[in-house]
Amino acid sequence: MYGDQCTTGVAVGEDRAEGVKRRGLLVGAGTAVAAGITALAFREELGRLWWKIPGVDKQRTEGEVDQPGARWVAASAGNLRIADRPADYEIDRIVVHVTQGSYETAIRVFKDPLHAAAAHYVIRARDGQITQMARELDVAFHAGNREYNERSVGIEHEGFVDKPSSFTKVMYESSARLAADICERYEIPIDRKHIVGHNEVPGATHTDPGPHWDWDRYMELVRRAANRPKSTTAAR
Repeated sequence: MYGDQCTTGVAVGEDRAEGVKRRGLLVGAGTAVAAGITALAFREELGRLWWKIPGVDKQRTEGEVDQPGARWVAASAGNLRIADRPADYEIDRIVVHVTQGSYETAIRVFKDPLHAAAAHYVIRARDGQITQMARELDVAFHAGNREYNERSVGIEHEGFVDKPSSFTKVMYESSARLAADICERYEIPIDRKHIVGHNEVPGATHTDPGPHWDWDRYMELVRRAANRPKSTTAAR
């Protein structure tokens, strides 16, 4: 009754066969495209994560620092986990610590693999000197909470929680500039939700930075540092 059904059986069969071939080509092409996209994504993922293969380390430049002006002293590899942040873990926190000891002692213990902990930075009280001990892309064991370790940068400040005199003007200012730069690098909001004390980490057993840490002063300094003219910020 329909025009295409009035053709011969052979013609109809060929037409159907051609339709099957075309559908097969379309399905095959679609599968090939999907496979190509999957393969591309897989290659990109491998390119990003190849260094996680046992025995392979992501390439780093010895002595390279994230913060201009910081000096480099490497923490023990046993006190951190090699990573590729923020590609594999988002960085959205800064954790403020107090060493409960001297600057030199903090550096020494962070170099000791038996200590099983280290922060990314240590700041000296007398002059605000910043020493970086772990790259920001790596997960340092500083917060006592795995999730917070993965998402944060830890800053140690030389001093004692029960000695207000530990927290010098120059140390506050140096730390504030560092915190402001970290916030800029990872687009972290400058507020008390994202800049926290060690004692505020979920499950924390530590009390630092303690009752004498002046949070209002510190946050104001961080905001001021974040708003300073960009010409005074060292090129990264």
